[in-house]
Amino acid sequence: MKIKDLKKYSTAEKIVLAEQLWDSVAKKEIELSDEIKNELDRRLQIIEEGKTEYYSWNDVKNHLKEIRK
Repeated sequence: MKIKDLKKYSTAEKIVLAEQLWDSVAKKEIELSDEIKNELDRRLQIIEEGKTEYYSWNDVKNHLKEIRK
């Protein structure tokens, strides 16, 4: 299948295809380095401790606009 062929599918069909693609990848074990595992564990701990700040997408876009001036 080529990407241009996706235009012939409905939105629902595209979602099913995406789910099937994800499932085919998710079933395989993904190798992570110890460094990445440690970083993910650190981030999860911060979330669980309630120390994480969340930003809306609009906040992020506005911040990026400001730093690009």
